[in-house]
Parts: sequence; C-alpha cells; structure tokens
Amino acid sequence: MSSAAASQTVDPAEIEKFSRLAAEWWDPNGKFRPLHKFNPVRLAYIRDAALAHFGRDGAAREPLAGLSLVDIGCGGGLVAEPMRRLGAEVTGIDASPRNIEVARLHARQAGLDIDYRATSVEDLAASGAKFDMVLNLEAVEHAADPKLFIEKSAELLKPGGLFVVATINRTLKAFALAKVGAEYVLGWLPRGTHDPRKFVKVEELETFLDGAGLALTARAGVAFDPLADRWRLTEDLAVNYMLTAVRR
Repeated sequence: MSSAAASQTVDPAEIEKFSRLAAEWWDPNGKFRPLHKFNPVRLAYIRDAALAHFGRDGAAREPLAGLSLVDIGCGGGLVAEPMRRLGAEVTGIDASPRNIEVARLHARQAGLDIDYRATSVEDLAASGAKFDMVLNLEAVEHAADPKLFIEKSAELLKPGGLFVVATINRTLKAFALAKVGAEYVLGWLPRGTHDPRKFVKVEELETFLDGAGLALTARAGVAFDPLADRWRLTEDLAVNYMLTAVRR
C-alpha cells in the first residue's frame, strides 16, 4: 500500500483534485493565477519572519544560507523555488506524485537543487527528519485530520526553529469571499477548490499549535486590495491569515 493511501492526514479526494490541475502550476494566467498573485505577500512575510528569527542580514545575497526548510504541500514549487533562491536547503513534499513531477521538472529547468518527495507529512516525520523552518501553507484546510496534520508538521521542527502556517478562517466573511466570491462570482479559482466546512478558525489552529508544543509568536491577516490589484498584510484575520510559532 502506498504511503499516500495509508496516510491519516491525506484526503484522497483533495489530492486527486489538485493532481488534475498539476500541469498548470506555473502558468501565471491559469488555474493557479490567484496563488501567483498571492505569492509576493506570503513570501515577504516568511522572509521577514526568518530574518528576524534567525538574525540574518536581509541585504545578503542568500540570507537564508545554511538553513534547512521543508515546504509541506508544496504543489508545483511556487514557494520552494524562491526559498531556495534565498539560500535555504529546501525539501518539498506533496501527496500528489503529479505535483512532484511538475515541481522537479521546473526546478531542473531553473537550475535549482530542491529535494522534492511524493510523500505524506507523517511518513516524513516518521523518518526522523528535522528542519530549521517548517512551512505549512494553504494545506491544512485540505487535510483529512487538521489537528494531526499540524502535530506531524510540528514534529519536523528542530529546537529553536521557525514554523509558519497559512490557511483560511471559518467565518461567514471567508465563506462569502474565499468560496462564493473567488469560485463563483470572480472565477479566480475552479469551483470546488475549497470546502468551507474545512476552513480552520484562528483559535482552533492556535490550539493545534499549542498542543503540538509550539508557542505562537505572530499572526497576520492577508487581504486583496482591488485598487492596487495586489494582496497585502492586514490586522483582519477573518479570511486569509498566517501564524508563526516556535518550539516551546
């Protein structure tokens, strides 16, 4: 039995849904256009959090050099590749072999050495792997067991490491904007991309982090600015939000 089939955190229906779209990961005008638009603000947030946490010089050519990082649910590598360019030693995991194939091919064409693996978070945790940074971005709302998903993700973090998680809040505002608006009104995402019942409230995610032995250090909301046609950080956590934490 494959690791994905045996996994307790992988939802096969979710994996099949994104596997069908795998070839479009790197098309900025395709089905993943919203992620391409979203990428600058989340990359800046991760970079700034890492610089502050590890005391790195932001003016350095590769400010994250020497740090190991795992991108959980890496998809086609939209975050893994920029993190590698910042100098981090990057491992990207995804339960969809097709996503990993796309990610490997694109990284090879870009001349980037990234360790991509088609595996589940619990299998990687069981291997004893540990990283300085753990990224869990827009993945927990697709997990079969969000609490276990966070627990196993946290097992991958070294003492003194940095954990970053991003997801969608389970609120009426999020349902209106991230589900109805994004999928049915604006057509930003394919219909059925998200199940609003699987959105995760901030307090729930903070409880998961605490139970996994992590201490919350910062949180930020992310909102779309239609006038500037870009995403920006905000104090409003009602829709998209990001949390950072460290091991207690």
